[in-house]
Parts: sequence; C-alpha cells; structure tokens
Amino acid sequence: MMNTTVLSGVPFIYFIAFLLSLAGGINRNDRAAKIASYVILAGLTVHTAGLIIRWMESYALGSGHVPLSSLYESLIFFSWSIILLLVIIVWKTRREELRICALPVAFLLTFIASFAPGLESKIQPLIPALRSNWLASHVIACLLGYGAFVIASLLSFMYLLKGRRNPGTIMSIFPDDETMGNLIYQTLFMGYVMFTLGIITGSVWAHAAWGSYWSWDPKETWALITWLIYTAALHVRHVGTNRGKKVAVLALIGLGSVLFTYLGVNYLPGLHRYL
Repeated sequence: MMNTTVLSGVPFIYFIAFLLSLAGGINRNDRAAKIASYVILAGLTVHTAGLIIRWMESYALGSGHVPLSSLYESLIFFSWSIILLLVIIVWKTRREELRICALPVAFLLTFIASFAPGLESKIQPLIPALRSNWLASHVIACLLGYGAFVIASLLSFMYLLKGRRNPGTIMSIFPDDETMGNLIYQTLFMGYVMFTLGIITGSVWAHAAWGSYWSWDPKETWALITWLIYTAALHVRHVGTNRGKKVAVLALIGLGSVLFTYLGVNYLPGLHRYL
C-alpha cells in the first residue's frame, strides 16, 4: 500500500540526518548542522504524510481508525513522537546535540517497522475492545510520554559518560553538567505529564469498557512501576546531594521499565495483548 511505501523511506532520511548532525557536532560544522535541520524536517514531513495516508487508506478499506492499533503502527507513531519532541525541544533550547541521541532511535524504530521479517504492516480492522473514542487520546499520550522518556534517558546516558575520566571526543559535543541536568529534568517532566495523562485516559477507558478503573493487568502494573520510577527521578532532582547523577540513573532504570511496559508485557497474559 502507498503508506508503507512512503514510510519505508523514512528510516534512511533519519540516518542521513544523524550523520549530518554528527559531522556538524564533532567538526563544529554549522553548514552540516543546518542541513541536518532541514533533513529532519523533511523526514518528519514524510513521516507525518505516511501516517495520514495510512489513516485515509483505513477508511477506504472500511475499518477507518487512527493508525495506533498494531505493533507496526505503534512503532511508526512512537518514532514519529520522538522526532516531533526532538524538533520542539531543539527549537526551544537551541541544543542541537540532542539530535545525536534521538535520531538513531528513530532510525532503528522505523527500520524495524518497515523491514523486520514477520512484522505485519497491513491495515487490519479494529478488534472490538479497541473500538472506542478513547483509543487515540490514551495511546497518543502514552507514546508521547515514552518518546520524551527515551530522549531524557539517552541524555542521561551521555551525562553519565561525560562524567567519566576519559569520556571521548564525541562527548565534547554535549554541554556542561548543569545544562545537561536541566535538559534531562525538563524532558522528563514533559514525558511525565503526557504519561500521567495516558494513565488517566486509560483508566477512564477501562471503566467504560470493563467497569473498573484499575485491574492490575500486567501492562497497568508495569505502567504504574514506570510512573513511580519517573516520579522518584523528578523528586530526587530537588533533594539531597549528587542530584544530577541520581536523576540520570533513575532515568535509565525507567527506560528499562518503559521498554518492558511497551513490549515485554505482550508476552504475558492480560487485557492489553493487542500489539
């Protein structure tokens, strides 16, 4: 279908943007960095167009739903949310080095979605449990939260590497610890707000569908664990000593919880085994 053809080109655009961003950062090449900005915007535009085309094609096939109901669609939207947040954060902070963290992840997610063997990319009708107006608000909020958590966690990894005795040439691209700490906190907070909204909308949806706001389903349980980890990360930013390192460590622990919440629980019995 046309949407998969369009979306299959997106990973290569992001890969080119990553190489340009890397060259611009390491070599202090403003021209390469500027070209990278345009390539990222081009990639986001194509990515958005692919999602819209897929949405329209679902209506043409009679199923008519927001493209958020399969693993393929969630990977595509997850990567889209990372790039959208990256563009917004870089625009607000002028910290172009953030691209070096986010672009490889967006490339990997879109590449897996488009080329992983056995991953079904065909548009499928919604199963009855997903036929709800809450689908879009719940999944979009959660995936935007995941996207921000991924960016913050990768920044945290760089923050911890930068603190080592011989961090390496690439780490010279990144700002001082205080600036990085602020970026990590702000990005975490953004993700925390979105993920909290995702949990709230999911609870309301669960009550409408099953008569209970919370069922301790594996995905619900791990979503709560993820939320508590990032609650702790935001809290330690304001108490005690060595705050930056503590936040960074908790952000990385949270990333592991995010990945298990997103993918790992699909291998467990529960109400959320849709992907």
